Parts: sequence; C-alpha cells; structure tokens
Amino acid sequence: MNNQLLNLEPKKIWFYFNEILQIPRPSKKEEKIASYLMNFAKEQNLEAKQDEIGNVYIAKPATKGFENLQTVVLQSHLDMVCEKNSEKIHDFEKDPIEARIEGEWVKANGTTLGGDDGIGIAASMAILASNDIEHGPIECLFTMDEETGLTGAFALSTDLLKGKILLNLDSEDEGEIFIGCAGGKDTVAELDYTTEILNNHSLAYKVNISGLTGGHSGDDINKGLGNANKLLNRFLWDATTKYDIRIAEIKGGNLRNAIPREAYAIITVEKDKAIELITDAKKHNETIRFEYRTTEADLLFSIEETKLPENVISKDIQIKLLNSLYACPHGVISMSREIANFVETSTNLASVKMKDNKIIITTSQRSSVESAKEDVCNMVASVFHLIGAKVTQGDGYPGWTPNPDSAILEVAKNSYSKLFNKEPKVLAIHAGLECGLIGEKYPDMDMISYGPTIKGAHSPDERMKIDTVKMFWDLTLDILKNIPNK
Repeated sequence: MNNQLLNLEPKKIWFYFNEILQIPRPSKKEEKIASYLMNFAKEQNLEAKQDEIGNVYIAKPATKGFENLQTVVLQSHLDMVCEKNSEKIHDFEKDPIEARIEGEWVKANGTTLGGDDGIGIAASMAILASNDIEHGPIECLFTMDEETGLTGAFALSTDLLKGKILLNLDSEDEGEIFIGCAGGKDTVAELDYTTEILNNHSLAYKVNISGLTGGHSGDDINKGLGNANKLLNRFLWDATTKYDIRIAEIKGGNLRNAIPREAYAIITVEKDKAIELITDAKKHNETIRFEYRTTEADLLFSIEETKLPENVISKDIQIKLLNSLYACPHGVISMSREIANFVETSTNLASVKMKDNKIIITTSQRSSVESAKEDVCNMVASVFHLIGAKVTQGDGYPGWTPNPDSAILEVAKNSYSKLFNKEPKVLAIHAGLECGLIGEKYPDMDMISYGPTIKGAHSPDERMKIDTVKMFWDLTLDILKNIPNK
C-alpha cells in the first residue's frame, strides 16, 4: 500500500485507485482485477455478473429519493498499457505498480501508472461502495482488453445494459468533454529473411536510441514527438549507403498504440570504415537532438562496440527493410476540415521485431472518417507490398460520431460551469474509445467521455494531476444528481 496516496483527497477514490495498483492487469490477462471486482460486489451485496469474454457488470439501486432518475452506465476498462524503461526490472503479471507523488502529479517508478483507466475503475467503485452519494439506478461496466483490441467491447452482448445514458470515464484532459472519437485499424507486415555468414574483417556495434517521450499513438500523435524506429532507421539507411554496414539484429518499439520510445540494432562494418561510422553516429545524435530540441530533451543516440555476431541479415532483405521503414508514413496524415486543431487521420509505425526468421513490422492507423481510415491503411500496406512482405490487417473498430444535441452533454456542461465557474470544452478525440463499439451495440445510448488530466499515457512518463482527480470526482457526482427523470 502507498500511504502517500491514501492521504490525498477525495479519499474514497484514491483508496480504491491505490488498491487497483496492487493488482496486475495487463491486456488480455485481467483475471485478477476481474476477480477482485466480483469479490468487491459480493462484499457490497450488489448484483454482479461476468460475461463469457470477461467483462464485469455491477448494478446498484438508486438512493432514496432518486428512484425516478434514468439509469446511468458508468464505463471503464480493466486493462492497462504495460510499458517500462529498459533498465527497470518489473514483471507486469506479478508486481504491483510503484506509485509516488511528484509535486502536483502521481506517477510510477519507471513504468506506466495505469491511471488509464484505473482512475475510472476507482471512481466507479467508490460510488458503488458509498452510502452518502445521491444517484439514480447505476450500472457499472468494466470491459476487458481495451488497449490491445477492444475485445470486451466487441464481444459485449446487446441485452446486458438497461441504461440509455453512458458516462465513459476514460478521457485524459480535465475541462474537456468528448462526444466523438476516431476509429482505428492495424496493419502488420511480415518479411521473411535469411542470414549470411559474416566475414572476419568486421567490427560489431550496438546503435541505440533512447530517452524519447513516447506516448499515446492517438492523443499524442500531433505533439512533435520522436519515433525511435524512424530515427534509428534514418541512421541505418544512411550508414548502409555510405559504409555498407550489415544488420544482425534490429528491434524497436513494443505496443501498437504507443509511439515507440526506444530502438536498437546490432550492426557490423569493415574495420577500415569503423572510425567514420562512429563519427557519423555522433553527428546523427547531434542532428536529431537539435531537430527535437523542444520536444525531446532527453533524446540520446549512442554507439558502442559489441560482440561480433556469426550471421547477418541477407543484403537484399536488409535493403528492402530499410527502404520500407524509411518510406512508411508516421504521424499526422490530415487535420479535420470541420473541427479546428483536430487530427482527422494518422498512422503510427509502432514496432519492428525479429522472430522465427521473420521481421514483423506493426503499425496502427486512426481516423474519424471511415473512408480516410481505409485509405491510410492501404497507403501503409502498399509500402510493404512493394518489398514482397505479407501484409495483414485487423478488423478495426468504428469511430464514434459526435452528437452535439446530446441530453447528457447538456447536463455535464451545466454541472461543470456551476462547479468551476467556467465552460468546458466540447470536443472529439483522436484516440479510440469504446463508445463507438458500444454505440453500435446500443444505438440509442446517449454518451459522453471525460476524466482527470493524465499526461504521457502509454509510456513510463504517465502521470496523473492530483487536483484534477477531485474535479473529475465532483463533476461525476453532480452529473449523477442531475440525470433526467425516466
């Protein structure tokens, strides 16, 4: 237990958030947190069930005097993104998250915090456990595997929820209420490779890029952050042209929905070209640090000698790989023509990995316009088709079309302006939310999404602003009191 967090206000929500930090909950391995919630419901004498996919449903009757209000669904997801710094020893399937307070923020020690969406779970639990909060009938929906496939929302049955109003507690900017989101799809390329025996006149080096901020591949894609795969490949492509380097190993990034922060390659070069290669590596470090001086203060590109490998990737495959990674788009493709400063379409070159004689390149595309989403998916696929790679694409998930006439939006806006003496911003978000899928299952559902301020989500720099948690809590309670009558 982290006694620091237990001293924060409101105590109810921080108590449950602190408990959640002790429970491992990687995507697709949420059994422990689901079991915890089912036991919690039993202790609270609340109706609870778990569906076949693992989604948890808990219902609570209205408090006295509020029985005539419409039923509200409080929705959050069970899993968290599991990212850590390379030097951090942490097993996300066994170890608790080590949270600490740094000034006005709560963050973790070298890992993601899991505020996304642990704080949504905690808020729902605090309301379910309360006996002094005024609210109508409540249904809490905790979904499985939001971060890597929205599996729980995809498998959600059409007869589980009775409520027609849904509060999605999974947004990350206090003062902003979201009424729409982007849809998404993954494009994965697999390139078969063979190896060649290395000559004995070479030296081996590990080139490494680290210190990047990383972040959410949707919410942070327009912030000018560096992509470790692109910056590493830029050096490798140039060094292949100049010095005929050979690549024995390459790895960069991890999760499809995170901008890659770290990448490395094991390369070889003939001994008489080694000094020039090292000089160019140092220049590359200076160049990219200058280019990203305002967004990536800790960026570092390094080179160090290492053990000579026995084999390297065949030359023709290396050339295809480096050319395709250079050509593969990353970042914002287009901005919205209707909403100011809103990203419409983007793509993320998420990871490059070697496994079983295949180089696997994972990318993810997002757009609030379905046809534009398909277009950028095809754009990325075409790059890898050109090199003869096997390209597969997931089914993707739909966007959430904004409804500016939403009744629950009006309730939330009124609550916010009354509580904080200012107007909230009403926006769509470029990140994916489960609202799109839930809206397909329940077409009459009136939905909004909001939350406290979380920065650096999907990276070890994830941090949650303490004072905004109270604002998030107060807003939720006021919305619940002002839900329209049945």
